[in-house]
Amino acid sequence: MRIYMQIPPSDAGAPKFYHLLLQEDLLEGWTLVREWGFQGAAGRVVKDHYPDRDSAETAMLKLRDAQIKKGYQVVCMQAQL
Repeated sequence: MRIYMQIPPSDAGAPKFYHLLLQEDLLEGWTLVREWGFQGAAGRVVKDHYPDRDSAETAMLKLRDAQIKKGYQVVCMQAQL
């Protein structure tokens, strides 16, 4: 699952982005990768490990909701079957 969010550009500078990626890892768990920063610049990356998909997905959706409250808008959302 992947969620890409963005705050539209302002007169002050480039747009901000926030990217969430959920992927299965080799340790029979799930990794939630968070990346954020300004478009066109190096962003910050944090990886969190979860024991199962449900807990990782719950954390991902909570992060999405928190960023929406900060003004981010979902630009793209992709689910994996």
